[in-house]
Amino acid sequence: MIIKIEINDETWARLKKGEYVQGSLHLDKGTGLKLFNRHILKSRMPGYVRPAYKRIAELDNGYLKESATLIIRREAFPKRLGTARIMSQMDRGNEQAKNALIDRELDKIEFC
Repeated sequence: MIIKIEINDETWARLKKGEYVQGSLHLDKGTGLKLFNRHILKSRMPGYVRPAYKRIAELDNGYLKESATLIIRREAFPKRLGTARIMSQMDRGNEQAKNALIDRELDKIEFC
């Protein structure tokens, strides 16, 4: 059995290079051909710029950053510490992040 699949030139070029192509396969009811629709990733679009992150504070086990739309808190703990110590460090990191956000807001306020 031979199955004909219609693929556009950009997708075929990526396949010939041996690159991985994400997409979906659909049956075109009009022509009876199977069509491959490639998922176009934002990072591969011309002019795409990865969002810039500004570091707000350095925490004991991570960092607090901001982008144009998000506040990001990231922490990592070694497993060898145990659950109780990790939970206490999480609470400490949360307090540090809150204090950093409060300090940032106070810096924006102009006092008379």
